[in-house]
Amino acid sequence: MATHTILFYDYVDDVAERRGPHRPGHLAHIDAEKGAGRLLMAGALGDPPHGGAFVFRPGVEPTHIEQFVQADPYFRAGLVTAWRTEPWNVV
Repeated sequence: MATHTILFYDYVDDVAERRGPHRPGHLAHIDAEKGAGRLLMAGALGDPPHGGAFVFRPGVEPTHIEQFVQADPYFRAGLVTAWRTEPWNVV
């Protein structure tokens, strides 16, 4: 059994209106993690979005995930109000 880590974001209420200038950088940040083989998938939660989820491969260190959050243009722009991680035991 492999334990992945899911990173959850909570967004500001009006994220859909405010994310525009930061979206290309946010998507590039995600693509860089995918390209490095650490991130499997990511996407918005809800319609309209109220949060996001990111599935990291087993073995990605919590400190790396925290660095990912701190460098994310959405976080840096104040669009992320809270974040947390949860282990996900894939069977």
